[in-house]
Formats: sequence, C-alpha cells, structure tokens
Amino acid sequence: MKLKKIVGVLAAIGITAPGVAMATNGMLMEGYGPIATSMGGASMAYDNGAAGMANNPATIGMMANGTNRLDLAIGGLHPDIDTKMAGMPNAHSDGDAYYMPAAGWVKKDGKLAYGVGVFAQGGMGTEYGTTSWLSAGTGLENRSEVGVGNLIVPLSYDVSPDLNIGGSVDFVWAGMDLKMLMSGGQLMDMMPTMYNPGATNTGGTVSGTMIDGFASMMGGAPGQISALNYGYFDFSNSNDFSGKAHSTGWAGKLGFTYKVNKQLTVGGTYHSKTSLDDMEGSASVAFNVDVVGMGTTTIPVNGKIAVRDFQFPETYGLGLAYQANDKLMIAVDYKRIGWADVMKNFKMSFTASGNTGMAAMFDGTVMDATMYQNWDDQDVFMLGVAYKATDALTLRAGVNLANNPIPDAYVNPLFPATIKDHYTLGAGYAFSKVSEVNASYVYAPKVTVNAPASAGGYSIEHAQNNWQLMYSHRF
Repeated sequence: MKLKKIVGVLAAIGITAPGVAMATNGMLMEGYGPIATSMGGASMAYDNGAAGMANNPATIGMMANGTNRLDLAIGGLHPDIDTKMAGMPNAHSDGDAYYMPAAGWVKKDGKLAYGVGVFAQGGMGTEYGTTSWLSAGTGLENRSEVGVGNLIVPLSYDVSPDLNIGGSVDFVWAGMDLKMLMSGGQLMDMMPTMYNPGATNTGGTVSGTMIDGFASMMGGAPGQISALNYGYFDFSNSNDFSGKAHSTGWAGKLGFTYKVNKQLTVGGTYHSKTSLDDMEGSASVAFNVDVVGMGTTTIPVNGKIAVRDFQFPETYGLGLAYQANDKLMIAVDYKRIGWADVMKNFKMSFTASGNTGMAAMFDGTVMDATMYQNWDDQDVFMLGVAYKATDALTLRAGVNLANNPIPDAYVNPLFPATIKDHYTLGAGYAFSKVSEVNASYVYAPKVTVNAPASAGGYSIEHAQNNWQLMYSHRF
C-alpha cells in the first residue's frame, strides 16, 4: 500500500471523526486502542500497535524492523445517565450511543519508527430532551456535547537495544454544543452583589455590560422588569461531527521504554496540556422576564459565543510489562491527570449583535458567565493481563481504577464525567502474519453523585458499556 493511500485513509477518518467521546477518566478515554483498553488501559511498556502514539509514543519503536502497520478502528461508547430530583420524574439522557472511528499508520525503519494517526482524545455529552424536569415546563431542550480529537505525528528512536525514546506533535481540534436552561434564581444568585445584595455567587458569576444594562431595566415602574424567570444559553447544531463552537490548537507527548531484562520492560510518558484557541460560534441567549404592565415575555438575544480557555490537561505516568512466560504478559500502569489546572472554571463570553425589537438594546454589549468547576486531579491505576491461548488467539482482561474528579458541590447534569472504575475484556485473532483483528469490551459500574441542596439537591447516576474493534494489516 502506497503512503499517499494511507494518508488518504487517515484524512477521511479525520473528516468523519465524531465530535464527542463520552470519556471515562474524567473527560479522557479509559484507553486508546482495543489492545490497551482490554488491558484496563495499561499501555506504557509494550507494543500496542498504532494506538501507542496516543498512549506512549516510544512504544511504536518496539515493532520489528521493517514493519509497516495500518490500524483501522471503530469504537462505541454507551453511557447510561439519569438525573433524579425528589418528587420529580426521572430525567434520563437519551445520549446513549456515540461512535468513533480511528486510524493509525506506523513504520519501523532501522532505529527510527514514525507514522501518523487520528484519534478521539475525549469529551462528554448528554441529551435530556424537552420534557424532563430539567426543562421546568418551558419545552426547551437541555443537551451538551464536547469533543476533542487529535491528528498525531509520532517519532521514536532506539537509543540502544534496550532503550527507546519517543515523542509526538499533536494537532488538536475541539467542538462544543450547549443548550442549557438556568432558573431565574440561579442567574440572580450569580449577579454582582451591587445589583443583587442577596447573591452568594456560590456556583459562579455573571458580569459585563449586558448585565449592567439588564440591571438598569429592573424595577417596579411600568415597563420595567420585575422578575427574571429563566435564562437559556443556546449554541448547538445537528452536525454529529463538529460542535457549533469550535477551535484548534496543539499539544505534544514524550515517552520512553527500557528493557530491564528479557522479561521486564518499564515505560513512562508525559502528555502536555493542550494549547487550544477559544471555542467560538454563533449563539443566542434568551431571558424570560415579567415586565410591569406587560406580563411575561421572552427576550431572545442573538450574538457570538466564546468559550474561554477550555483545555485538556497534562498527564504523566509510569508503567511496566512483565512477560511471565511465552504465553502470559502482565502490565501495570499509573497515570496522574491534571484536571485541577484546566477545570477550575467554565467560562463563556457572549457578545450581542444583529438584534431587533426589545433585544436591539443589547447590541454591542457583553455578558461574561463563569460556572465554578473546581475539579480534583485524578489518579488512575491500570492492571492488565494478556494470555496467548494459541498461536492465533490472544485473550486479555484488566481493570482501570480511578477517583471521581468532580466535587459533589459542582456536579452538573450536563457535564457528568463521574465514572470511577472500569472492568475490561478483549481478544485478538491473527488470520495470518499480516492480518489480525482486536476487540475490547469495557463495563463501568454505576456511580451515584448527590449534589448538596445548595447546588440543586439532585442525584446523578452514571454507568457505561463501551467497545472497540480494530483491523490491522502489516505490509
């Protein structure tokens, strides 16, 4: 297969890659590629195919010299999410199936190994529809979709027969859809205290010239706003492959593997924090208000949204792979994910433009909204085993254990990245020396998070069943 054909395949995968992956170590995937995923995500110290460029780029140097390998994969992520409030019907998310293609090509040429690949890095999403209690009888849809993907160019070098070092340059793209209803009480509590002395700003803040103008319109005289009933943020499209607000940027990785002896290999990797531009797109914000002498009305304001400084975190980790005998390999990894640095706040800036009617008075004004997140860093422990049952068949199993990074006080039904543990199975079957398939299945048991009364008093239940399937061809 010629290189230009390989690049064409990867480009097609990149164009059609879905915009969301319901990720399970926070917003990151529990594993990249079915080989590593079926072993609990452990991947740092053994050859796990082209997906190694997304795990530890040094591992692509562990291929046999002269090998060309093309991996084509598809994954399905199936979250089961319910948000419950006492006295209310259960709000079930219909966002229960997300599909992600991936592809990678790698070549080992002497001491160098290199390639290119496209992988979903992570994300999250929910679909509560228009009739759940989250819509509060308004008929407005509540949904979210966040996706981050990478085009990865890796390079590995054999320093010695035992030591490989590697790195990658990652082109990153991100997209976001959001339809979010906020009650008048929520928004008023986010107001500056100069406009609402009773505001606690417990969950976040709103400010800017739009808020200044809105506050000046509040009062008890005819034509003034006497109450704010709700606000509604809306930037969303029907495109399964990109969000309404989107951006691009860069990231990178470094890694190594070291063969201690014939049985034991250690590996480690560092993934940088992304450097994404602000996600931008068209949007609308609607205010439902009571106007003295006029009754209740909705003011839809059109404009542009900018999601400020949304980044994916740096990660680092160490792992080992132990070849116990000709049939059995055991892999153990530890990874630290730096959520606290990138998920302190969720910040949006909305600039009004192109409006008519009542909304025209807001043109040129800006609203800055900050929702506190205060995520914790995440420790992930991964253990996997691979057993070569026959020359053609390899069986795998593993566990992936982590803490929930989201504090109960800040958990949000639209962003329930709360999964903790995963139990994994998988297998690989070689049809010949050049052709094989690998598959993985992941079960993530239900995690229940209870938000305190000050944060809404609801509970969120989240479980997952995920899978990946990959065809590999060597030439």
